[in-house]
Amino acid sequence: MRRFSIADCRLRMRRTAIRLVAFALVLFSVPIASHAQQGGRVYRLGILRPTAPLSTDDEARISAALGDLGYVDGQNLVVERRYAQGKMDRLPELARELVRARVDAIVAVSATAVRAAKGATTTIPIIMWGLFDPVSEGLVASLARPGTNVTGALIAADGTLAAKRLELLRESVPCAPRIAALFDNASLRAQVDETQRAAKSLGITLTITEVQGGDYESAFASMAATRPSALFVAGSTFFFRDRKRIIELAAKHRLPAIYEWPEQARDGGLMAYGTDLQEGYRRVGSYIDRVLKGAKPGDLPVEQPTKFALGINLKTAKALGLAIPQSLLQRADEVIR
Repeated sequence: MRRFSIADCRLRMRRTAIRLVAFALVLFSVPIASHAQQGGRVYRLGILRPTAPLSTDDEARISAALGDLGYVDGQNLVVERRYAQGKMDRLPELARELVRARVDAIVAVSATAVRAAKGATTTIPIIMWGLFDPVSEGLVASLARPGTNVTGALIAADGTLAAKRLELLRESVPCAPRIAALFDNASLRAQVDETQRAAKSLGITLTITEVQGGDYESAFASMAATRPSALFVAGSTFFFRDRKRIIELAAKHRLPAIYEWPEQARDGGLMAYGTDLQEGYRRVGSYIDRVLKGAKPGDLPVEQPTKFALGINLKTAKALGLAIPQSLLQRADEVIR
């Protein structure tokens, strides 16, 4: 039988102690870390929008923008989401729900959502994002000095980009004396007016069709009766959400069309001109970060985009038998082949 010396006993005791310490570290490391996270400030952010998320990865983009700034949903951030699902009259009550949830800030998408949020609170910071003029809508005193609890980022720098998109569409389809324009009941009057003024200056006969209750088939049938040569699709969160159906119908009716978002060209639309969604999320995320750190919305100038992208889908052009002018292709930021 093997005999153990005092040195052997001491060695065994040392090894046992090391194992116990290691076991304790494994056992308690997760609770200790969780406690450390819980000990910091947890912010509550409200999101108010007239529709559901624009796309399946919409929430992931928002989370990524905030994650880059150190905010992690479920750790130091709790997100309260309120979507009106296209029922605009629900927005005021949804805004009040966010106020009752004691959120630290509200992200309001669209002028209607901003107005609902502003009607629900005059103290909680509201970060707006959308395609509208907040000054003419009476939401802020000025872009430089909002002066209220509202600030944020805009999609277009001047107007609604409608005039520029119509000009680009006319350039891609030179022989297009008659153009159809697709709007919805949530489209801003300013966007409609700008499109009509641009059509008049370009010598285009513009036929406006409004989608009723998401019935795109009826809207396209109505447009087809006017025998248009091209299609202008208004900037709309609903049209972005339903972009694949609209693109399919435009192809069915063989209508060259221009859209707002780069994703719409990537998904098969002929052209798109506007800002990048991911960049928009980053700009909104920056405002969220600043107001959560104590900045007053009324002192933060409303940010206007300075970079716009033109996307052209040559596969769609080929399917339509359309030759895009080389001068236009040279100006494109993205050409889908």
